[in-house]
Amino acid sequence: MPSDANAAGDIFGGWVMAQMDLACGIRAAERAKGRVVTAAVKEMSFAKPMKIGDTLCIYTHVERVGRTSMTLKVEAWAQRYLSDLMEKVTHADFIMVALDGEGKPKAVPAES
Repeated sequence: MPSDANAAGDIFGGWVMAQMDLACGIRAAERAKGRVVTAAVKEMSFAKPMKIGDTLCIYTHVERVGRTSMTLKVEAWAQRYLSDLMEKVTHADFIMVALDGEGKPKAVPAES
């Protein structure tokens, strides 16, 4: 939306990153079967701008699972307004940590 963009119509990178964080949180919570938080984001750079009207598509993949954390590879793609053209906007590794009911790190359960 226009409130998420600069005067040139470019969507703020922080907004794109927030959507990536939400997508990773959903996938990581499914894998952890509970609450997760973002611990770190590794090397994010923007290859192309998102423009007002573009559709943001985010793809996640659980790359590695440790005892209490997991690393997700995430890519953000723009489907250009009124077009079938898809362009990769950015990518990063998000490290998510599973938490128990008291907010302390807990073991990520084995996959079933």
